[in-house]
Amino acid sequence: MSTRQVSAPPAFVRLTAHPLRWQLLTALAESDYRVRELVTLLDEPQNLLSYHLRLLRDGGLVGATRSSYDGRDSYYHLDLDRCAEALAETGAALHPSLHPTQHRGRTRRQPDRPADVLFVCTGNSIRSPIAEALLRHHGAASVRVTSAGTRPKPELHPHTVRVLDERFGIDVTSQRPRGLTTLNRRRFDHVVTLCDRARETCPEFAHTPRRTHWSIRDPAATSGSARASYAVFQQVAADIDTRIRHLLPSLGIHRH
Repeated sequence: MSTRQVSAPPAFVRLTAHPLRWQLLTALAESDYRVRELVTLLDEPQNLLSYHLRLLRDGGLVGATRSSYDGRDSYYHLDLDRCAEALAETGAALHPSLHPTQHRGRTRRQPDRPADVLFVCTGNSIRSPIAEALLRHHGAASVRVTSAGTRPKPELHPHTVRVLDERFGIDVTSQRPRGLTTLNRRRFDHVVTLCDRARETCPEFAHTPRRTHWSIRDPAATSGSARASYAVFQQVAADIDTRIRHLLPSLGIHRH
């Protein structure tokens, strides 16, 4: 009688099998949150949530950024690329045919109508116009997207124009920041705030769209040389692009 070697479950399975850690991951899949918000959302004590958040951070599935609105706070976010990699590794560990690459090219359902998405930051000169341009780039005709600022700047930051052109081939030279108040009569399916200050000051919408927060740092606040500053813009644009690509399925859009 032959003996079969039994392998240990993949790290992703061991880490996410705990019910509370899975609840934390599913909450952070919807939006970035502060610990006290997770306490309210999950109705669990802060010390317990902090313990499990630390395990998820140590496992590379969750990250944290200091709030730009209140430096005493931190926002936790899901590392979507790492989760995708871990899920792929887990499937392949069970059977090679379960790796996602084996299922590419299948027919994907298209949404019944284009999703209406609004991105909001304070100045509408960096983060929200980058998100707008990238969602339009990836979503094409399947989405109607715009961006606005709670306190719009006179023009887009030059590095916004540069990074979208050099990294993604997107031309926004003719675009100008717009104020959130100019969109009072528009209806949106999904509203995403990209800076902590905008999250605190963004008004509620009468038609109650889905609300999500992405705690993205302001690259213009980085001190140093022009080259170093532009490098931060590249990092921020890459972060937003990752989040956009993972937002698409929740909008009913699937890239081939």
